[in-house]
Amino acid sequence: MVGFTDSDYAGDMNDRKSTSGYVFFLAGGAVSWASKKQPVVTLSTTEAEFVVVAGCAAQCVWLRRMLEQMGWTSNGQVATKIFCDNSAIKLSKNPVLHGRSKHIDVRFHFPRDLVKNETVELVCCGTREQVADIMTKIVKGEVFYYLRN
Repeated sequence: MVGFTDSDYAGDMNDRKSTSGYVFFLAGGAVSWASKKQPVVTLSTTEAEFVVVAGCAAQCVWLRRMLEQMGWTSNGQVATKIFCDNSAIKLSKNPVLHGRSKHIDVRFHFPRDLVKNETVELVCCGTREQVADIMTKIVKGEVFYYLRN
């Protein structure tokens, strides 16, 4: 199982909240996905990406438990890979709260624990391969068709 996450930044012109999107694939097929407005106004693109990673990580935990109850095994894969923005990866690996990140709500630091205990592995994903892009922003037709397939 693998996941992809993305967000826009302050895309809603009325309240300046960002849009989160994620999708999980198992054996090549999408098994879980979401696209929704974030519950808080974020102060940077990094924070917006971190918020979506937290939501995606929570869904990952639920999916793993459900699949395990159904008898699914990960074939030796310890951590579920979640492909996301590089800035969210850096923030999740840094245990020190800096001036630019200390305001981020504690609930959004959930991915740090999951990375630490090897439940998830956050992996950088380039824009061209970021499937979750189509859930957060308008993309050109050829990009949509490429990512959809």
